[in-house]
Amino acid sequence: MSSGFTIDFKGKCIVITGGNRGIGYAYTRAVAQAGANIAVIYRSSKDAEEVTAKVAKEFGIKAKAYKCDVSDTELVNKVFKQINDELGPITGLIANAGVSVPKPALELTHDDFIKVYDVNVYGVFNTARAVAKLWIENKHKGGSIVITSSMSSQIINQSALNESLAQVFYNSSKAAVSNLTKGLAAEWAAHGIRVNAVSPGYVNTDQTSHMDKKVRDYQAKAIPLGRFAEPHEMTGQALLLLSDHASYMTGGEYFVDGGQLIW
Repeated sequence: MSSGFTIDFKGKCIVITGGNRGIGYAYTRAVAQAGANIAVIYRSSKDAEEVTAKVAKEFGIKAKAYKCDVSDTELVNKVFKQINDELGPITGLIANAGVSVPKPALELTHDDFIKVYDVNVYGVFNTARAVAKLWIENKHKGGSIVITSSMSSQIINQSALNESLAQVFYNSSKAAVSNLTKGLAAEWAAHGIRVNAVSPGYVNTDQTSHMDKKVRDYQAKAIPLGRFAEPHEMTGQALLLLSDHASYMTGGEYFVDGGQLIW
């Protein structure tokens, strides 16, 4: 008798950048619960190794945290080969690492631009290319890359009626990475590599919890569901895209925004 629709990642190895906090941590837990071995890539968090070890113990899987600046091409390539040797072969990637510099456009600097784009765009490209190289060299078919974009790739967020939330570098970087998703999907389809993006709406994370309460309340009221999402509510779409159930899905951007873009 059929057991119904299931996603089982036993024997798989998934890399998650920024997988030790926020939405990334929710991805890590969800993928581990589905049975995969996990490689968490982090840049500076002091507790990343501890967090990753706890997930491994809780779900009975292999997991390890790797310190790596995703904008460093040589280091990224080295770390991905290390992961492939230690936990692999790698079968999937969630390119989730991202940063923002929230300040008015007139105050933004070139250093701010580099900080945002090095992680949000070039870092995503770096990690996606590193795993794609491994798959192509090893003739691995069926690899899946899931990129975290944002509904901000499509809209300008408001802090109040007709008042922009000042983060133009972040928003434009997410628009760039959404188009990057399509370009990589087109180039690598011939190698059996799928590339898709999950674009969250407003999510309760450390970053949003420190926002001004008036801004949060205004934004929540603008969502048809009337609330911010919890991080775990982003994971279902990513798990689907990593799985064989999504074997004909590539080049897509999937919005998990509580209906925000309806308006």
